Amino acid sequence: MKLLSFVRPDGTETAGRLDGDHVVDLGRPLQTLLADAAGEDTPRGADVFHLGEVALRPVVPEPSKIIAAPVNYRDHQAEMNEAYHIDALGIFLKAPSSVLAHQGTIRLPYTDRRFDQEGELALVIGRPGRDIAVADALDHVAGYTCLLDITMRGGEDRSTRKSFDTFTPVGPYLVTPDEVGPLESLTLRTWVGEELRQDADIKDLIWSVPRLIAYASSVMTLRTGDIITTGTPAGVGTIADGDRITVEIDRVGRLEASVSARGADPCPTKGAQRGPVPPRTVTPVRVPPESRRPQ
Repeated sequence: MKLLSFVRPDGTETAGRLDGDHVVDLGRPLQTLLADAAGEDTPRGADVFHLGEVALRPVVPEPSKIIAAPVNYRDHQAEMNEAYHIDALGIFLKAPSSVLAHQGTIRLPYTDRRFDQEGELALVIGRPGRDIAVADALDHVAGYTCLLDITMRGGEDRSTRKSFDTFTPVGPYLVTPDEVGPLESLTLRTWVGEELRQDADIKDLIWSVPRLIAYASSVMTLRTGDIITTGTPAGVGTIADGDRITVEIDRVGRLEASVSARGADPCPTKGAQRGPVPPRTVTPVRVPPESRRPQ
């Protein structure tokens, strides 16, 4: 099942179930559906809209928190010249106000800083919990989605560099675990324009999804609607005004966002020459025809 958050033609914000190219209005926000464990229930006489009639919202429009995994692929550790990975770094938080809907516009705030794309697999918590065991972790997952962790490079704290408004595109929908199937068989790909920059297997995560959930829950209580994003593989690179970014994950979906620098100003902080050293250039992945950017 695929769930999404959207705005009806009358301006009401709600959640729905995707049936082909139509949306069945489920009558309440996504967090409420998940808390009620009633995502499969269709209200009697539910309104149905064509996708073209509605405006998509971020899958979870107002998560209580976004928990992120730094350096959770070894190839990304190598390309960033990082001495440590998630074992030593733990997790960090992104501002909930940074979420952006599918086909939204990422707004770069500064004219004199580097910004990179990071495609990731994310999950949404359905059942809240604290001190969750690894063996029980997947029981707390409502579903999976695509996410872009847009990043300003430099020496400022991660939560600052990754929390600008629009810096967390997420969606387009939430796919329930039964439809996603085994996570180890998923592949993630990220394009900037027609260039395939990231092509990775989810099985190569340093910390698996269950381990990441268990650890996060040992630090803080996980609440319904919280987003946990699992980290990015190698292939990060600069983005600029006019770019279009696509993240596609097997059986999870395809997320798209554009980039704009309109209204950008010089950066007031001085971290540009500090922090991890990102790759100077992006080495495009060799792309077989069947793996080219979907149209």
